[in-house]
Order: sequence, then structure tokens, then C-alpha cells
Amino acid sequence: MAGILTCLWKYRNYIVIVLTPLLLLPLPLASPTSEAKCGYVIILMALYWCTECIPLAVTALLPVILFPMMGIMESNEVSPSLQQSHILINHFLLEWDDICVFSSVIQVCIQYLKDSNMLFIGGLLVAIAVEHWNLHRRIALQVLLIVGVKPSLLMIGFMGTTAFLSMWISNTASTAMMLPIANAVLQQLCDTEANAEEREFNMAAAKNGLDNQAFEMGDAKMSKELQSKENTINLDADKDDSNGIISSLEAQQRRLKTEQKYTKLTKGMSLSVCYAASIGGTATLTGTTPNVIMKGQIDELFPDNGGVINFASWFGFSFPNMVLMLALSWLWLQFMFLGFNLKSTFGCGTKKEGDREAFQVIKDEYKKLGRMSFAEGCVLTIFTLLVVLWFTREPGFIPGWATLLFNKDKTYVTDGTVAILMSALFFCIPSKLPRCCGRSEDGASSEAPAALLNWDVVHEKMPWNILLLLGGGFALAHGSEKSGLSIWLGESLIPLQSIPPFAISILLCLLVAMFTECSSNTATTTLFLPILASMATAIEIHPLYVMFPCTISASLAFMLPVATPPNAIAFSYGNLKVLDMAKAGFILNILGVITINIAINTWGVAMFNLNEFPSWANVTKTP
Repeated sequence: MAGILTCLWKYRNYIVIVLTPLLLLPLPLASPTSEAKCGYVIILMALYWCTECIPLAVTALLPVILFPMMGIMESNEVSPSLQQSHILINHFLLEWDDICVFSSVIQVCIQYLKDSNMLFIGGLLVAIAVEHWNLHRRIALQVLLIVGVKPSLLMIGFMGTTAFLSMWISNTASTAMMLPIANAVLQQLCDTEANAEEREFNMAAAKNGLDNQAFEMGDAKMSKELQSKENTINLDADKDDSNGIISSLEAQQRRLKTEQKYTKLTKGMSLSVCYAASIGGTATLTGTTPNVIMKGQIDELFPDNGGVINFASWFGFSFPNMVLMLALSWLWLQFMFLGFNLKSTFGCGTKKEGDREAFQVIKDEYKKLGRMSFAEGCVLTIFTLLVVLWFTREPGFIPGWATLLFNKDKTYVTDGTVAILMSALFFCIPSKLPRCCGRSEDGASSEAPAALLNWDVVHEKMPWNILLLLGGGFALAHGSEKSGLSIWLGESLIPLQSIPPFAISILLCLLVAMFTECSSNTATTTLFLPILASMATAIEIHPLYVMFPCTISASLAFMLPVATPPNAIAFSYGNLKVLDMAKAGFILNILGVITINIAINTWGVAMFNLNEFPSWANVTKTP
């Protein structure tokens, strides 16, 4: 029996791949409607995403196959130009049914490369350039040189730096960069403190030894008189040996106590870095994939929303929420791993030697970077310009530069347009100052310097699978709308009108935060957002009131090592146990949900006018 179970477990992915569509097949057969067929595709993809029996990106491509085959994209969606080209296509021996299927494939495929994908690509290209030229490492070390190496300040420094970097580069990259620095600093602090205590103990023992020697020399006569008695010498020898053993044991215990303290501190520091990476990614529209998914879903499901979500509006809501979550996370981790003895954790009245040596470790790492190169300066300049253009394109409270310059519809220029424009400069600007008369070492004329980025670097570091995941999510949302599944879901959720909106938001955030522990945050957001949009339309509450908190909650995967790549990296670096991460992460999940709902019910209401049901949200009610 055990052998059979072992064999089944080894082939579990193949079993899930084959059995899942067969077990779900009664759904479209018993109810051969477009809604049931679309539900079949969504449930199948959800199970494939949760079990990861095939790669997530391959699962995201299933709508390209299943939507046309199951007739979810109907023939009346064929564009007039395609209908007028019927004769031309017949010339290639295609029948009208084939044309309709071909059109359905086109309708699905265009969902895989929309403006949100362009925004994501542009943001990733900037992140790749920052990482390629080590600009993120320079920023991180400079911040740590400012905050110092006291335990609490060090944790604040690492969390703040990691969160800031995660706003612009991937959470995984920022975690992988910061954790080795944190471990090196803490190891230096531990060794220095242990050696200092050992030296103090040896000096004290030597001093006591000299005092005993003087005492024995002063009382030599008494010692000679006592030598005639039995066992006196043996007793004295035993006493000396026991003192040496006790001294040695005491020194070992002190060192062990110091190492245990820093082992606990290392756990807390590792968790603080990976948690700060996940929290920091929520602050900007391009910080993490679920944010871009929400932007794309809002534009797909509510095309007349007027650009309610852009870089500036997202940052205005999420950045204060990120700072609040970061502060609460620091307080909780401080309590768990450092305690609330502020005098010791902030370094008041403590020895300076260990701090100086640990500080020197950071300083040495910074010196290895050398002076800022021309390439780093160019990357920093382009990055700064990109952020400024994002903020000022359409800030909301005043007309943005896109409206003023083009004097047309503000949707002509989007955040994706700006991202692609600025990221394209990385392939046009040289990485060194051009020297027309420059010579190489062998005297030959030097070649032109390479650009800041080349396609080989981009191809190696670009997560192409995420782009397919984004497209798969948009295809699901489009299929739900066209098949009528979103309307059916909305009508089914109408009884939720009796529940206060703030309670709905809290319950949904808890559900998403729990679900994302076992599934990727990208898949979680992709599955939940269309359902949330349908629910909001049915019970007539602002879609952002539930979609915004749940999107951020999808990044609150703090409890399990497998929940996010930053968690897995921290688990390998910090000598952590699953229980350590579960205890710390459970409270942070609760704090995160509370913080998000405080934000959405305070400044979120003021920013997006969430107390009123917008007219553009009625679009899913009309078939």
C-alpha cells in the first residue's frame, strides 16, 4: 500500500493534469451555457495554478485554447473589417466557421499585450538597469552608513532600505541583496562582542590569580605548617582545578549566551528584510505584479473609469499605508526578537568597539563600489526622470503635462507610454563617456562603449512568465464579461447587500491573505479580482472599495517559507524554523488587514470618493 501511495505521489502532477478536466467536465455538459463553460475554464485554471502541476505561465495560456474551442467568444464579435474580408479569406479556402474561430483566437490573444503589460515591461527594464549597474547596492549601503549598527536602528535601516528598493525593483532581488549584508554585519557584531567579553573575563581571571599568588606568598609559613596534615595538598589542588574548570565553563556559557542572542537577532533581521520587501512592493504601481494586475483589470472591466488608477493615485493611497504597515511590523519584530529594552536595543550606554568594527564592515563594502560611475549616474538620472514624469502625468488635483502638451484626451499618453519611452533610453545611451581620440592599451583606436543595457542582459533577467500571467488574467476577465459569468456572479452575490461594506472588505481581505499563503500572489489576484468586481457592481459599492484592499492583501504572504520567494530566501539565510515564520507572520497578516482597511476607510474614501457608487461601474450590468 505504501508503495502505491509513493508512486501516486511521484506522479501527482500528471494525475492532476489528466483527472481535473475530466472531473470538472459535468459542469459544461449538464449546463451547456456560456457562463458554465467560462466557469469550467476558470475553475480548471485555478486548480492548475494552486497545484502548479504545470508552470503558471503555461496555465495562463489555456484561454487561448479553450475560449475559442468552447465558443465563449461568439461569432458576433467578429469585427466588420473581418466580415468585409470574407471573400479574401475564402480565397485561402477558409469557411465562415473557421473565420469565427480564428477571430475568437484574435479576441483572446490581444488580451496578452495591453497597456498594463507595457507598463510592467517598462518598470522591469528600469529595475534591470538598476541591478545591472549595482545602483541599488550603493543606495542600500549609504543608508546603512547613516542609520548605524545599533540593533533597533539596524533593523529600521534594513527594513526601510529594503522597502524603498522593493518599490522599484523586484522583491526577490532586494531581499537577495540585503540579506547577505545583514548577515555579515550581525556576524561581525557577534564575534566582536564575544571576543570582548572573553578578553574582559580573562583579565578578571588573571587579576584574581595574581591576588591569590600574593596571598599565598605572604602566608608561606602557614602553608608549610599545613603541609604536614593529610589531604591538605590534594584538597588545594582540587580547589585550584575546580576554579579553572568553573572559569572555563563560565567563559563558554558567556560566549554561548552571546551567540544565542545574535542567533535570535539574525532570525528577526532575516524576517524583517523579507517582510519589508513584500510590504514595500505595495507602495507603487509597478512594485509588484498584483498591483499591475489590478490596474489592468480595472481598465478591462470598467473601460470608462477615466484613469482612476495611475501611478500618482496609487502612490498617494498606498505609500502612507506602506509606512504604517512597516512601522507596525518593526514594532512586532522588535517585541519578538529584541524585546522592548530600548536602552540596550538602541545602544544607550553600551560598548563602542563592536559597533565600530561592524560599522567598518559596511564601510568596507561601500568602498569596494568605488566612485559613482558615468553609467550609474545615467541610470539614476533616467530613473529619477521616470518617477517625476509618472507623478506629473496626471496627478489628479491639477492638469498633468500629458493634458497640457497634447491638449487632447489624457488617455493618449499613459503610464505605460512613459515607462517604455524612458526604458528605451537605456539602449541608446553609452555606458561610458565617448572619447573620439581614445586609445586602447595596445595603442589601437578604442571601440565605442556599449550601451547601458543590451538585449542579452534583458533576456536573461526579464521574467517573461509574468507577462503571460498578466495576459492570462486579462483574458479571464474578458471571457467572464463576454460570457455573462460576471453578471451571473453579481446576481448571486446580491444578498451581501445586508452586510456593512467595511465588514465585507475585512472578510475578503482575510480570505485573500489566507489564500495567498498557499498560492502565488499573482494567481490569487487574477482569480479574485473579476469576482470582486462583479460583487461590487451587484451590491452597488465602489469597486475600488473591495478591489484595492484585496490586491494589497495578496502581498501579505508572511506565514510560510513557500508563500513568496523573499520568504524562501530568508528561510535559507536566517536559520529559521517554520514555526518562527508562522508565529511572526500570523500577527503581521492580521495587522496588515487592519491597516489596509483603516486606510481604505479614511484617506482612501477621500481620494477616490468611495462612498458613492460611480456611474462607470454599471458597465457589467448590461449584457
